[in-house]
Amino acid sequence: MRLENTQKVLEAFKNFVIQQSRSRLTKAGKKATGDLYNQLEGQVKEMNNSISVKFDMPYYGMFQDKGVSGTKQKYNTPFSYGSKMPPIKALADWAKLKNIRLRDSKGKYTKGNYNTIGFLFARSIQKKGIKPSLFFTKPFEQGFEKLPKELIEAFGLDIEDFFDYTLKK
Repeated sequence: MRLENTQKVLEAFKNFVIQQSRSRLTKAGKKATGDLYNQLEGQVKEMNNSISVKFDMPYYGMFQDKGVSGTKQKYNTPFSYGSKMPPIKALADWAKLKNIRLRDSKGKYTKGNYNTIGFLFARSIQKKGIKPSLFFTKPFEQGFEKLPKELIEAFGLDIEDFFDYTLKK
């Protein structure tokens, strides 16, 4: 038995969460390379006895969503920095992408030592942490609130279709 109506509701839920999450990333200015935005995906999968909705994003997406407590600044999040800093190379690459450069004592731009910039950013993030953006959590919760009623109605239509099909045989 195909749960077409149920699957449509779950597809709409998945699409809503992804669209709203991407919108929140853009509004929050968290779209530097676009990787998180572009790699945020979802899938509705029907199996023999169940149907599931799965969301995927790069590993660092959960840190952007839930935030990370720093050594000095704390947030309500399960993640925290201790003695380790965020990856310097990723921050150096980001600084290069954004054309962030250091100046010498005369105020002139130095030839980019992006590893130094990456280290400075990493140390700052380690201390201050990453403020939770909830770019994924909020849309998921909003969509999930509406889901039970819509699922019950869709599943009811699927059951009606099943009975109509069975009685015709």
